[in-house]
Amino acid sequence: LVAALAEIGGCFAFWAWLRLGQMRAREIVCRSYDKKTFAANLQTIRGFTTLTPEQFVPKMERLCAEAGVACVLVPEIKGAPWSGAAEWLTPTKAMLLLNLRGKAEDKFWFSFFHEASHILNDSKKETYLDDGKRYEDDPAEKCADEFAAEMLVPRKFDQVIQRAKSAEEIKALAKQIGVSAGIVAGRFQHLTKRWSHFKGLIRRLEWQQDAV
Repeated sequence: LVAALAEIGGCFAFWAWLRLGQMRAREIVCRSYDKKTFAANLQTIRGFTTLTPEQFVPKMERLCAEAGVACVLVPEIKGAPWSGAAEWLTPTKAMLLLNLRGKAEDKFWFSFFHEASHILNDSKKETYLDDGKRYEDDPAEKCADEFAAEMLVPRKFDQVIQRAKSAEEIKALAKQIGVSAGIVAGRFQHLTKRWSHFKGLIRRLEWQQDAV
């Protein structure tokens, strides 16, 4: 009974969070969705990982809107273990919804590109949710994971990343790849399962008081 009630509570929390995202997304003025523009703008947004949130958030929102995607950040709601969602509000306008669950920059950017993949590649009739779990038996989720991973740090760098011995090596690799050091540190942790290594390179993201 306790587990069932917790599940029901989680559903209510999720729908509340999703509804807040939908309401905000509908207020964002977007051009009609254009897949080529969105794909091109994602490449530009990738470069924003080295910026501060104050710098990258408005830029990211603008480039998404130019392609027909309302990118919305809504603080997480207790009991709703989701970090991202994607769905179509109309046939020509998509919503990409994010929060700061986990608060780490590598997780935030992975969620962004994961949801972007659903918009680019998957059905307009579904609502896609990211709760941090990896579903190997779900082709759409697996594809979205692979898209996000490759977009942030191409797999060809995995072996050299695993061999990194110092923070300076991680920083040098990040500069070469063109992303933040925290994202490369996160890939190192994922590949080696050494979760404490280079933890100090991963920036923590926090909500500004007026955004909560």
